[in-house]
Amino acid sequence: MESFQHIVVSVADGIATVTLNRPDSLNAFTTVMENELIAAFDRIDADDEIQAVVLTGAGRGFCAGMDLAEGEQTFDQWSGPGQVAASRYRRDGGGRVTLRMFDLKKPIVAAINGPAVGVGITMTLAADIRLSVPGAKIGFVFARRGLVPESCSSWFLPRLVPMPVALDWVLTGRVFLAEEALESGLFTSLHEKDQLLDAAYATARGFTEATAPVSRALARQMVWRMAGAPHPMIAHAIETRALNLRGASADAREGITAFLERRPAKFPQCVSQDTPELFDLFSAPAYEDAVRGSAPGDAAGDRKGTER
Repeated sequence: MESFQHIVVSVADGIATVTLNRPDSLNAFTTVMENELIAAFDRIDADDEIQAVVLTGAGRGFCAGMDLAEGEQTFDQWSGPGQVAASRYRRDGGGRVTLRMFDLKKPIVAAINGPAVGVGITMTLAADIRLSVPGAKIGFVFARRGLVPESCSSWFLPRLVPMPVALDWVLTGRVFLAEEALESGLFTSLHEKDQLLDAAYATARGFTEATAPVSRALARQMVWRMAGAPHPMIAHAIETRALNLRGASADAREGITAFLERRPAKFPQCVSQDTPELFDLFSAPAYEDAVRGSAPGDAAGDRKGTER
């Protein structure tokens, strides 16, 4: 995979490791990092040899949040009230990254190796599992900077922890420790720093060792997308469609035969070519439609939503 400026991507044993790589600034988030993460996830989705992703940080921290090197001028290039039409606002970069992670067809394990504050924690909410080192400082500190939560965290966070916990974290903006995040269910487990990546890889392999890649991709999308469905009938319709499509697939024939023959399955289908469209009737709105408050757009809406 090509080299990047603010991240490093490596692949081994079917797992892509995406490392935020600005250790001298605690991996502070930049526009370059934003665009590189989206490009990396695009390439990961297109590579059928990659089965899962581990997202981590270089050095002593995961991510200190948005790069504030420009001080009070940080948001000068953004748009305030009355400057431009809402549809021309600068897109939230963390939101673009988490939307791309949401759409990913591979499971994501976040290995939080140190402080994760602001976008440093909100970008991990679109991962499927979050592991951390003990004592890592975590903070949804936006209100203390005169800002608001971003990276689609107002959608993700209340789906991951109880509403009172989410409100406490975002309204106080306080910094807390990984142990509190573990107790609240945001983190799955804590590991010493020299054991964190091994635990993350073991978790990723647990997702992928015995399961069909296409089924895995669909199941991930079904669980995430149905979290916002207004009624279980929507899930019933999606699951019925999925069962019909997958039940007739070569993967299902192999999976059932392998079970009956008491041997490991060798699933023949691949994500890039064999993943059926399940959500064309329930696609995300294009960004422009969301700004206008109109109905969801066409099936290309998700891809439009990754453009600035």
